[in-house]
Amino acid sequence: MSLNIFLRTFHNLTSKRQFLKIQWKKLEKNYFPVQKRNHLSQSINSNSDMPPSGKARTVLIDLSGTVHVESTAISTAHSAIERLRDTSLNIRFVTNSSKESKLSLYKRLKNMGFDIKMDEIFTSLTAARQLVETRKLRPMLILTEEAMDDFKGIPNEDPNAVLVGLTPDKFNYEHLNTAFRVLLDKPDIPLIAINKARYIKQLSGLSLATGPFVTALEYAVDRKAELVGKPNSAFFLESIKDFGCEASSTVMIGDDVRDDVEGAMKIGMFGILVKTGKYRDGDETKIKPGPDAICSDIGDAVEYIITNLT
Repeated sequence: MSLNIFLRTFHNLTSKRQFLKIQWKKLEKNYFPVQKRNHLSQSINSNSDMPPSGKARTVLIDLSGTVHVESTAISTAHSAIERLRDTSLNIRFVTNSSKESKLSLYKRLKNMGFDIKMDEIFTSLTAARQLVETRKLRPMLILTEEAMDDFKGIPNEDPNAVLVGLTPDKFNYEHLNTAFRVLLDKPDIPLIAINKARYIKQLSGLSLATGPFVTALEYAVDRKAELVGKPNSAFFLESIKDFGCEASSTVMIGDDVRDDVEGAMKIGMFGILVKTGKYRDGDETKIKPGPDAICSDIGDAVEYIITNLT
């Protein structure tokens, strides 16, 4: 074969290969929109349990770090929530926040300008109260004074449980040692953690959360704590019970890759990690499989849901 014939043959094969690549990209764009990478989502995980139709019915939204940080709203949060309300999707705000009562949190959100109803909020304190009442517990409460409002009417004399939430003023030797002694003297009573978050996002930076202090008590009394809030599967399922929908048709948006995203994905929800709040570079690599989608903030997450999952 002469050199000229070889070069012409090679050129023809290369051109055909380029043509096929272009046609495939057109096919992918037109027929596989849910699987593509777009400007909203940096990674899509093929292990998602979202129904084949791609139809979501309910959206769960974390609050602290996703919608707001302390009393400052995330920049896209207001418009994102309004955008969701223009759809037929159910909305619930789910939070592990345990520093304040549900009423106090609701008022703070209203002061930030959010159009949110009280019954749209499901907190880990609410779930903890339900657990305490169901099991007729008399817990020693390691909580802030504000958070204790959610436990009005619950007896605590002669405690048969220790319940711990985020209370910086009480995370000292005196209070933790008192809890330690109660647990040590009564080996059969439960240690209950509102959540076990490692850290939280504040305007001043990242700060220790409830988890490290619960872990200290676990170590001291050689006993595992019962977890109430995220990533407990029961918490997620309770939050959607009123809607009569399956976990597989639910999307969870949050800034905590373990408590929000991994916890939701483990029961078949579609997990979206947002890069606000406590998110740090590389968080998406801390769970296997990784998040179903990664978005810059709640605004991008909502656009992703509307575009790809409705």
